[in-house]
Amino acid sequence: MDELIEKLGRRDVLTPHEAAALRGVLGRPQSVAAGTDIVREGDRQDHSTLVVSGFTARYTTLADGGRQITELNVSGDFIDLHSFVMKQMDHGVVALTDCVIAQAPHAALRRLTEEHPHLTRLLWLDTVIDAAIHRQWIACMGRRTALAHLAHLVCELYKRLEVVRLAADCTFELPLPQAVLADVLGLSTVHVNRLIAELRSGGVLTWAQGRVEILDWDKLAELAEFDPAFLRLRSEPV
Repeated sequence: MDELIEKLGRRDVLTPHEAAALRGVLGRPQSVAAGTDIVREGDRQDHSTLVVSGFTARYTTLADGGRQITELNVSGDFIDLHSFVMKQMDHGVVALTDCVIAQAPHAALRRLTEEHPHLTRLLWLDTVIDAAIHRQWIACMGRRTALAHLAHLVCELYKRLEVVRLAADCTFELPLPQAVLADVLGLSTVHVNRLIAELRSGGVLTWAQGRVEILDWDKLAELAEFDPAFLRLRSEPV
């Protein structure tokens, strides 16, 4: 919960009363094992789920059984806040690592939106940023080279984790196998391995045992054409 408060507070001032109200809608934290579907495609949700710790992924399953990951979620992210208005889900969400989650019943979220208009706008902003992330992923998939796509992903994850104090000094933990990265990038695991090796050999980063250290941020950001504006990291009233 602290990560969510930290993230929303980065975008605008969150009062203690609003923070308490947000905490009040969440149920008791639950542990979820890696590989577990938290949301299934076609589900009709009566709650939204917050990632307290760990990594999850939104995904779409293709007719041939293949999987395309359409967003990675980190601590402090509501994985399906949009289900409050969307109702039936057109994608699934899977725990990529062992996670801790907390659920917010939609009935409680409805009361929250009725009683706290500023907090409602902040949560709306959270879903707007989700949409902005999706647009960047579409641009990467459609127009950027595979290397630039991977570089953009690393930049994005670092900035998102930095907001919730899980990344600093250009270093962060990313305990995801290359098969997961392949489903993110739409590539084979062999191709992903070659791309990581290329970034290593270029002196841009080190990546070993789930730990990424960015050695040359400027070079990585230039390669990715990365502009963090879509993450809305400045504090501005909403």
